[in-house]
Amino acid sequence: MSTDLSTEIQNAVDGRRNFAIISHPDAGKTTLTEKLLLYGGAIHEAGAVKARASQRRATSDWMAMEQQRGISITSTVLQFEYQDCQINLLDTPGHQDFSEDTYRTLAAADNAVMLEDAAKGLEPQTRKLFEVCRMRKIPIFTFFNKMDRPTREPLELLDEIEQELGLKTYPVNWPIGTGDRFQGVYDRRTQEIHLFERNAHGKQAAKDTMIRLGDPRIEELLDQDLYYQLKEDLELLDGLGSEFDLDEIHAGELTPVFFGSAMTNFGVQLFLDAFLDYALKPGDRKSTQGLMSPEYPEFTGFVFKLQANMDPKHRDRVAFVRVCTGKFEKDMTVSHARTGKTVRLSRPQKLFAQDRGSVDVAYPGDVIGLNNPGVFAIGDTIYTGKKLEYEGIPCFSPELFAYLRNPNPSKFKQFHKGVTQLREEGAVQIMYSSDESKRDPILAAVGQLQFEVVQFRLLNEYGVETRTELLPYSVARWVLNGWEILDKIGRLFNTMTVKDNWDRPVLLFKNEWNFQQVQGDHQDLRLSAIAPLSSGMN
Repeated sequence: MSTDLSTEIQNAVDGRRNFAIISHPDAGKTTLTEKLLLYGGAIHEAGAVKARASQRRATSDWMAMEQQRGISITSTVLQFEYQDCQINLLDTPGHQDFSEDTYRTLAAADNAVMLEDAAKGLEPQTRKLFEVCRMRKIPIFTFFNKMDRPTREPLELLDEIEQELGLKTYPVNWPIGTGDRFQGVYDRRTQEIHLFERNAHGKQAAKDTMIRLGDPRIEELLDQDLYYQLKEDLELLDGLGSEFDLDEIHAGELTPVFFGSAMTNFGVQLFLDAFLDYALKPGDRKSTQGLMSPEYPEFTGFVFKLQANMDPKHRDRVAFVRVCTGKFEKDMTVSHARTGKTVRLSRPQKLFAQDRGSVDVAYPGDVIGLNNPGVFAIGDTIYTGKKLEYEGIPCFSPELFAYLRNPNPSKFKQFHKGVTQLREEGAVQIMYSSDESKRDPILAAVGQLQFEVVQFRLLNEYGVETRTELLPYSVARWVLNGWEILDKIGRLFNTMTVKDNWDRPVLLFKNEWNFQQVQGDHQDLRLSAIAPLSSGMN
C-alpha cells in the first residue's frame, strides 16, 4: 500500500465515530436521535430533514406503520458531520419485539449509548441489550433523559447501574435539581454550570448560559438549597465515585454518564462533545485471518442488515454494509466470501433514513447501502485481496410461531416474493414444516407485533392479504448434530420439527418443561437456543 493511501485511511479512521442507541420503548430514543442530528447540522429543526423541510415526522421512523404507531420498528443509519468528525448513528428499534434487529445492528457498532428514562432507571429491554454490548465488550455511554420531569435520585440511578449491571459509572455532568426544579447541569470537564431554560420548545438548538463554579452570580441564578446540594454531591462524587479512566471506558467496564432532556435539547451538545473525545474509533475485527486492523490495505466489510422496499416506487432491496478495513470505492469489484462469486458494487448509497445519495468512497466505520438483487444475506463478508470472513451474526430463539396463510391463490407469486424478501432482510424468522405436504411458511417471532408488521408490509408493499394461525409452541432449539440424529430417534412427543432458512433442523416445544423432558430422554440430541452462525466464521 502506498504511503499516501495509508495516511488517507489512517486520517479517515481517526475522524470517524459510530454508535448505536439502546433503550427501552418510550425512553426518548427517537427524540434523542433527532436532536443529535439537529446539533450535527443534518436537519434545521427537529422532525425536519433538510431535503424535506415541510416534513414533521421523526426522521428515522420512515415506515408507514411506524408513523401510525409512533414506534421504531426497523434499524436505520444516519450519517452526519460534527466538529470535523463523521458520525455514523445506527438507529435501532426500541420495541422489544424487534430486539433481533438491534442485535444485528450492535454487531456493526463500535460504541453504544444506553438511554434511560430518569424516572424509571433500568428497564427490561435495556438490560437485555446491555448484555449484548457486554458480550461484544463495546464502550457504553449512559444518558439519563427527561430530567425536566419528576425523576429518581441521581445517586440512586448510578447505584442501580453499578449493582445490577456490574458496570462502574463516571458522571461527566451532574444535575442541579430535577423535575420542576431542574435548573441545569454542572460539567465536570470544564467546571462550568450550564443553566437550563424551560421556555425552549426543542425545535432549535438550546440556548446555553454558562457560569464558572466560583462565579458570585451563582447565588442569584440558582436556588440556594440546590446550590448547596450540588456542592455536597460533587464532594461525594470526588471522594467516593469512580476515577475517570479512558481505557476502562474503551473496555466497556466504565460508563461515562450524562444528564439532560432530549425533548428540550438540554445536555445534548454536552453529550456529543464528550462523546467525540471519549468514544472508540473504528477498531480491529475478528476474522478467519485473525484480527483485522482498519488500516489493512484491502477493502473488507460485512452485511449486518437487509431492507426491502426502502423506496416503494422502485421496490428495491438494500444491503447495509459496515466497512471494516481499507478504502471502499464506487464501481469496485469485490469477492463474495459465501458464494465465491465476484460482485461489482456499482450503485453504492450514503444512507440517511429513507433519503439516500450516491457515495464515491467510504472508510472503516462507515455504513454504505448496496443494491441487493438477491445476492447478499445477513452476515455475508465481501472483500478484495486474500479471502477472509468475519464472524457471522447469530439468530436467537423465537417464542411465538404461526402459519402464514395466503387465502388468495391468484396472489401466489406476490406472496412468495414478499415472504422471500422479508425473510432475507430478517424482519422475522421464517421456517417451514419438515412435512413436505405442509407448504405454508411458519413465522417465528419474539413478539406478536412482528407478525402484524409482516402482514402489514405484505399488504402495503406486495398487495397480498394474509392470515395467521398460531401454533401451540413457545420454545425453539436448533439441532446442532443435524437431520441424521432426528432420523435415528424418530417421532418426538409434543414436538414439531421444522427447518430454518438454511434447511437446518429446529425443534419446536410446547414449553420449557416439554423441552427439558425431551432433552433428558435423548441425551445425544445437541440442542441450542442460538442458531449456528449462518455465514462467516464457524
